[in-house]
Amino acid sequence: MIDVLVVDDDFRVAEINAKYVGKVPGFRVAARAHSAAQALASVQRGTIDLVLLDHYLPDQTGLELIHRMREQGHGTDVIMITAAGDVTTVQAAMRLGALHYLVKPFTFAALRTRLDSYAALRRTVDRVGGRGIAGQEQVDRIFSALRTTPAPTSPGLPSGHSEPTTDLICRVLHHADHPLSAHEVAAETGLSRSTAQRYLRHLEQAGRLRLSLRYGDTGRPEHRYAWVAP
Repeated sequence: MIDVLVVDDDFRVAEINAKYVGKVPGFRVAARAHSAAQALASVQRGTIDLVLLDHYLPDQTGLELIHRMREQGHGTDVIMITAAGDVTTVQAAMRLGALHYLVKPFTFAALRTRLDSYAALRRTVDRVGGRGIAGQEQVDRIFSALRTTPAPTSPGLPSGHSEPTTDLICRVLHHADHPLSAHEVAAETGLSRSTAQRYLRHLEQAGRLRLSLRYGDTGRPEHRYAWVAP
């Protein structure tokens, strides 16, 4: 499990963000903080893997908090979640090592995409790290793991299909380590089962997914879908 610290001065927003995190498999909220001092204390305890960090805090800015963390030797990963959309703040966050920057207001799908790419990054680093020395191919794999946009989908989406929803389903299947059913995809994305099934059928027909059947003791076989690498 990836332990997450949710930092936001608004108690209500922190609770919403924490609920979002709790819906993503592999992540759990280890603590909440509503000021930079509270956040730093949580990081200092050494149990936090990832900080979801607001920029506007009552005692310090989020960027100042990251700077203090780095000065104290804490390499805890950070994803900025803030209403600060000015380029100066975004650039400063990048220079301080923030892995993603999500501008409020945002959807659950947008946050989930960032969390999924972060989980993919950790898995990739773990695999490459076992080799001791990374060549260019391994380095490219590490950097590409942070991309939040999956491989392009087939052009000409059918009526009623949206590109963001298609991308979300592609990402879930891309990162899955086994074929998923429409029910499982719906649970992963927050979509209805019928909507997930409709998108899965289109992606399978477009050659993006591979369909297999799993037979149980009774009833019709379950359709399961797996990502097909381009």
